[in-house]
Amino acid sequence: MRFPSSLKRGVLIKRYKRFLSDVTLDTGETITATCPNTGSMRGLCEPGTPVWVSVSDSPTRKYKHTWELVENDAGRGNGFVGINTHHPNKIVSESIEKGRIKSLKGYGTFKREQKYGENSRIDILLDDEAKGRVYIEVKNVTMMRKPGLAEFPDAVTARGAKHLEELGNMVDEGHRSVMLYLIQRTDATRFTLAQDIDPNYWEAFCTARKRGVEALAYVCDISTEGISIARSVPLKV
Repeated sequence: MRFPSSLKRGVLIKRYKRFLSDVTLDTGETITATCPNTGSMRGLCEPGTPVWVSVSDSPTRKYKHTWELVENDAGRGNGFVGINTHHPNKIVSESIEKGRIKSLKGYGTFKREQKYGENSRIDILLDDEAKGRVYIEVKNVTMMRKPGLAEFPDAVTARGAKHLEELGNMVDEGHRSVMLYLIQRTDATRFTLAQDIDPNYWEAFCTARKRGVEALAYVCDISTEGISIARSVPLKV
């Protein structure tokens, strides 16, 4: 996935009202950018953090800048974290279509945002006459409290627990279900669940796994040009 415009570098002044952030660009200009992330963004929104924003040319947007990346150093040298939660479905979709996720290759049809379960939408639906159907839910991962160890969730997510239950229901109906954790970081080497932050999600995950829901974790290559899936990482639970 390539960014639609060249990114601009700056320094975060503050994040507020969840969806807004003030940034001083390297040019000296201070702007307000949208923050497309509903999570706590733990460890990523301290004042003074170097960030990158995209610029929209839409005449209808109140704020033309969007916060996209955080420059990060977790003891492994400078890297990036992608904070925009609107991107993961596109990143995963492109990787599946290019055959970069081995266990999801070879399906005949590909659809996004399809209704299923109890008033829900699945992020990606694969279908094939010979191989059957796969329901794929994508979760964005940005939190890291220990070097190299990415964690999800960074806040309580009742919605996430519901998704796990509904994926389990699809397995009961005879389909494949996959929970794919997309780690939008360049410094992650493994992945786990933050049981201390949301024990209910942890229990829902364990139940879903026992029902046959698959779990995958992939780390990303990230630059100021774009984001793509790099490789799978071990899931430690």
